Amino acid sequence: MLEIKNLTKTFSNKKKAVDNLTLSIEAGDIFGFIGANGAGKTTTLKAVVGIHSFDEGEINIDGHSIKKDPLACKAVLAYIPDNPDLYEHLTGYQYIHFVADLYNVSTSQRAQAIKEYGDLFEMTPNLGNVISSYSHGMKQRTAIISALVHSPKLLILDEPFVGLDPKATFLLKQVIKECVSNGGAIFFSTHVLDVVEKLCNKVAVIKTGKLIASGPIEEIKGNQSLEAFFMEVES
Repeated sequence: MLEIKNLTKTFSNKKKAVDNLTLSIEAGDIFGFIGANGAGKTTTLKAVVGIHSFDEGEINIDGHSIKKDPLACKAVLAYIPDNPDLYEHLTGYQYIHFVADLYNVSTSQRAQAIKEYGDLFEMTPNLGNVISSYSHGMKQRTAIISALVHSPKLLILDEPFVGLDPKATFLLKQVIKECVSNGGAIFFSTHVLDVVEKLCNKVAVIKTGKLIASGPIEEIKGNQSLEAFFMEVES
């Protein structure tokens, strides 16, 4: 589903944010991506979705290169950043329909998705209001609904649980599980290690741009908690 091969990204200040990173995320994976602040997580995710260019390596999504065929890649993925920047002059409905238009989602499919996820995340009564009136959590839920409207095969999430209340967090976890049960894949970064340990089947740890561990969670952490393993490799 997602192949990252020897990814290297250097910024103009000569800092190598990602250094020769190789990862493979397969259909059915809930893949956690963890590391300290500044480790290179967000830079990696932005390279995967085509926001950041990169100096070396390859990124392939569903068999397509993000460099050579970005539209084919973006057609099958959805990206939710840690702080979604929505068009606040639009209503929730208008924004979701705008995203659905970008993906050529049929009228019936979008109506079903908006109904399903709007009700699930308890946003249906508020989708007619302008986004500028929303709380941070409501904006986050609107971003999630818009990301799901075209039934993506690959979900790329950067700190997806930030700003969500406990109920919305629980519901998003259920959506993630449903996505992979239908043959999709999830790749997400977070600082909440308990969530990774309980939700993910695989994990990768990045430190100062370099991959230091990757694989099935049980193999990576061994007999200790993921938190204990992370503190050990970060020390």
